[in-house]
Amino acid sequence: MTRYHARKRDRASRNQTMKKFFASRNIEIQDPPFAKFIFGNTIFSWVWLVARLWVASFWLESGWSKLTNPKWMETGEALKGFWLGAVTVEPKPVIYFDWYRSFIQTLLDMQAYTWFSKVVAYSETLIGIALVLGAFVGIAAFFGAFMNWNFMMAGTASSNPMLLVVTILLILAWKTAGYYGLDRFLLPLLGTPWKVGYLLNPDNSTLQPNPAQTKV
Repeated sequence: MTRYHARKRDRASRNQTMKKFFASRNIEIQDPPFAKFIFGNTIFSWVWLVARLWVASFWLESGWSKLTNPKWMETGEALKGFWLGAVTVEPKPVIYFDWYRSFIQTLLDMQAYTWFSKVVAYSETLIGIALVLGAFVGIAAFFGAFMNWNFMMAGTASSNPMLLVVTILLILAWKTAGYYGLDRFLLPLLGTPWKVGYLLNPDNSTLQPNPAQTKV
């Protein structure tokens, strides 16, 4: 009986340990110091300034060329030609995923290129302007990444893969990527969905973030 009871206690102990391990707990996993430094410290903002200006140059060049092209701004023939090339399946499909090819084909059948071409041109230009000014960098970078993803899904590589990687880094660094720009004032002024800014919380008189604490 003693050996039986000992095994029973051991089994109960293991079960209790497993229950504690898989129990639902509210645990916050801290970011490593290196990630905090590059994505959350204003010292690294100079790097993000260079990165966002580099990305912005591509969007501004591409957007401006479309804004001044009648095939983009009037007829949409340029976008129509791009979509027609994307849905080609002979001798080899340009678009890898069938569902995305069907999506583009639907837009073609609806003649959406007549108005969608203007959306593309204005979007590229606005993304470039926002990145140059450092205004809402996280939001601008998100839409830029979304456009890079769509271009690649449509079978166009070009500079999109590299732009997508750098843009994702800008999204991760949204708190400091626009520090040398308008975000230095816009973010504290307007706040975020989870923290009210100075505009709606005038009792908080400071517009500057707290300096990073460093260990001596």
